[in-house]
Amino acid sequence: MTGELSFWNIEIWSFIIMLSVLFVAMMVANLLRRTIKPLRMSLIPSAVLAGFLLLIVNEIVKKVFGTSLFDTVTLESLTYHGLGLGVVAMTYRNIGDEGHSRKGRRDIFNSGILTVSTYLLQAVLGLGITLGLSYVIGNWAAAGILLPMGFGQGPGNAYGWGVTYQTATDYPAFANGASFGLSVAAMGFIAASIGGVIYLNMMKRQGKIKLDDTNEEAEDLSAEKITSKGEIPIAESLDKLTVQFGLIFLAYILAYLFSYVVSIGLDKAGGFLEQTVKPLLWNFNFLVGMLFVFIIKSFMRLFKKHGMMRREYVNNFMMNRISGLMFDIMVVASIAAINLSAFKYREFIVPLLLICIVGGVASFFYVKYVTEKLFPEYRDEQFLMFYGMLTGTNSTGFTLLREVDPFYKTPAAKNLIYQNLWAVVFGAPMLLLMGFAARSMRWTWITWGLLVAFLIVMLLILFRSYIFRRKKKTDK
Repeated sequence: MTGELSFWNIEIWSFIIMLSVLFVAMMVANLLRRTIKPLRMSLIPSAVLAGFLLLIVNEIVKKVFGTSLFDTVTLESLTYHGLGLGVVAMTYRNIGDEGHSRKGRRDIFNSGILTVSTYLLQAVLGLGITLGLSYVIGNWAAAGILLPMGFGQGPGNAYGWGVTYQTATDYPAFANGASFGLSVAAMGFIAASIGGVIYLNMMKRQGKIKLDDTNEEAEDLSAEKITSKGEIPIAESLDKLTVQFGLIFLAYILAYLFSYVVSIGLDKAGGFLEQTVKPLLWNFNFLVGMLFVFIIKSFMRLFKKHGMMRREYVNNFMMNRISGLMFDIMVVASIAAINLSAFKYREFIVPLLLICIVGGVASFFYVKYVTEKLFPEYRDEQFLMFYGMLTGTNSTGFTLLREVDPFYKTPAAKNLIYQNLWAVVFGAPMLLLMGFAARSMRWTWITWGLLVAFLIVMLLILFRSYIFRRKKKTDK
């Protein structure tokens, strides 16, 4: 009968099959990484390797059977929501009162400026390259601004802006925008792995570390690391993990409702606001999610202060694991969703390879220079943490850092956590420009010029101590 639920229908199983394919691919990739020495030494994350395996297998399946192994729209949705849910889970963590010394605050501030200035450097180089190439091979001129979204922000944002440029611009549509953004993100993971291995081997030759590909540091899983005093029990009427997911999805759905209501107003306003602010709002949905996490945590503190809540509901260990799960899903889904057919066109592949190679090399030497100048006490740890993050994701940065600082004894990991506020504040102008870059060729050039100006300002702020020191010496 029509409307009856049949459990054997593929529609009932399609999403479960999709997740099963992703998880099996990650398990196979992890097995290969642990058993094949070159893969293990490459430091490429298992989720990245799994994504490339699925990409290859799917192309074979399409050639042989004429159909895709999975639904690309579902993969792209997982990429988008994986970033948002992962960031929300990370934001819920209680990170204590560390980093409040004068030097700690200065290093955190400098870390935020380092992050924003690297985004700007990537944007200036990427956009400059694609602008120049547009007059030679006719590629999409604004494509280069996706470099910091793919390298610095990761697959979720690269995909989001790729779709925006593909569907809602005054330019001729960027037909392969989503695939271009995801390809940049995939190349970013490769850049992080190659650059990380090069730097680790430099440290090895200098005698700073001893790389051992067989032994792994034991993770501290003591009770104090898993749970804190005053938290809710692991299992009662509602499982503790269920509570964590409940808090995450509460913030995420509030972020959606807020964005939806604001979008109604932007649609009515039309014109400028609809074309610039609306895409910005939805592409950076994780920032709206972070805002609602802060609001929810404020209410929880208020309830505890007035005795309405006696126990701690957020568990750092579980939130870390949930964010890790979301980021792994995001990474493997994003790479598997790349449309390889776009690589047949030179207006796609030439700018893609150029911006990724130039962006990866420039990011390596820029981050290396800044960390040597501003973080001399732990330059190596700071470089590995931030270079990994600024070409891959947070998890890539942590992967590289663990090779030299497995127990996070240096401030590098804390700097990454605390710098987000400064990165958002100083990075806001660049984020706003993302909505302008593709309005017309004129706006693309204006955007590039403003990005250069913002980069100069960030460099002046970052190296302020050197500038003022030299000025004082000159005055004497």
